[in-house]
Amino acid sequence: MLQDTFGRRFYYLRLSITDVCNFRCQYCLPDGYEGQAQTFLSVNEIDTLVKGFAGMGTCKIRVTGGEPTLRKDVSDIVAACAAAPGIQKVAMTTHGGKLASHAKSLADAGLSQVNISLDSLDPAQFALISGQDKLNAVLDGVNEALIHGMSVKVNTVLLRPFAESQLSTFLDWLKDMPVTVRFIELMETGQHKAFFKSHHTSAEPFLARLKAAGWEVLKRGADAGPAVELQHPDYAGRIGFIMPYSSDFCSSCNRLRVTALGKLHLCLFSDNGLPLRDYLLRGDVSGLQGFITEKLADKKVSHYLQDGVTGITKNLSMLGG
Repeated sequence: MLQDTFGRRFYYLRLSITDVCNFRCQYCLPDGYEGQAQTFLSVNEIDTLVKGFAGMGTCKIRVTGGEPTLRKDVSDIVAACAAAPGIQKVAMTTHGGKLASHAKSLADAGLSQVNISLDSLDPAQFALISGQDKLNAVLDGVNEALIHGMSVKVNTVLLRPFAESQLSTFLDWLKDMPVTVRFIELMETGQHKAFFKSHHTSAEPFLARLKAAGWEVLKRGADAGPAVELQHPDYAGRIGFIMPYSSDFCSSCNRLRVTALGKLHLCLFSDNGLPLRDYLLRGDVSGLQGFITEKLADKKVSHYLQDGVTGITKNLSMLGG
């Protein structure tokens, strides 16, 4: 069992398979992808990685990017994750722009949950925030994922001055749409400190408002992310809030991260990545497990984001959020 010195257990691995993204979201890659060609983890390396984590109690894998659907072998990667003994759930985070054409193959490969980045239901506002006029394509992806039996969560970054309209329009949408919309507080990263200062807004007032309106907080599962999720009997969908600046945010941490280049990050805002690739190239599951267990002792009690610490994370695309 993966457990750190603070008693936190890690059931959940976020696995980036590329840092490339073709959207230009204001809070992540406003100037577009500026990286260089890299040799990302192969399906065989990912197979070793997932078997190693699964053998230590990890039961959920989230495939992330960049944008994971830009890899032609994305379905093969999902299938490798789903086939590992002990893995109970394979999820993916995507901008959704290509999801409509991938949904069936991903579902057939074993993908059961998809999180779709969707910051506005207003076409002009969506284009402004994402840098792409593809709202309809993303909404088609939502529908196709539902058709093929996936659980769908929509990730919306709360941004000043859009937050009020974001909440209002998504509430209307959730009357009949059986998805969960999670409002995520904007997080400071190395390249976007000025944007953070001008656009960050707290989710706390919105959470309090919904509780007062009869929304009830749901119990969080062992493999769930950090969202506080709520439901209401008059709505088909649910609402969640991810509040990384809350005082107890890190106490429930249950996830580790591996980058598309095979580096283990103990936190989204860690100072460095720990190299796993030699073990993956050799197919050395036991060596990988020993290394991870040893390094987990170095995991800190907090991300210290509240103190302006952003670590090595220049933008969220680097590690898949």
